[in-house]
Amino acid sequence: MSRTHDPVAVHELIDVWSVEGRFQHLVFSPKGGIEGLMIDTDGVPTQFVTDPHDPAVVDVLSKLRIGQALILEGSERGPSHKGEPEHSVYDFERLVSVDGKAPKAAPRQGDVVGTVVRLNHAKHGAANGVVLDNGDFVHTRPDGFERLGLKVGDKVRAEGEARPLVTGTGRVIEARTVNGKAVAPAH
Repeated sequence: MSRTHDPVAVHELIDVWSVEGRFQHLVFSPKGGIEGLMIDTDGVPTQFVTDPHDPAVVDVLSKLRIGQALILEGSERGPSHKGEPEHSVYDFERLVSVDGKAPKAAPRQGDVVGTVVRLNHAKHGAANGVVLDNGDFVHTRPDGFERLGLKVGDKVRAEGEARPLVTGTGRVIEARTVNGKAVAPAH
């Protein structure tokens, strides 16, 4: 383990530790999200706690395989009102390497091709995009959906910013174009 300082506020510093170990397993939240991982650091179990709502972290962690050599950075977690931990616990800062290589980041730009299997709807009930047969969600907003006239069975090629879905089974594409048409109206 090595320690570095990371400025959090103007006058406050926290200790950020670099920890090496072998991936053991993911840690799940009671709601089924990924809220961390366990590694073995020379025979010592070490836990890193993550934000279960961060899709980028979920995307990276869900690709890990048992036994991979990891280097992670994190800050020691403070005492819990629930008692002493059974092992070292850190707040996850970042995954530095997997088997000696930098982890692959989720693509920021997406180009997706697929067939519409269902419509997706905004909270107020209007269709705001489509879900494709590959599991990707193409978000068009309701006005874009209306303009595009998409329906189940249509072939779609969409381009836009991409990020992983929280389910880990696909991406959400903030569509700029669908089948060559701009999603937003020209100004």
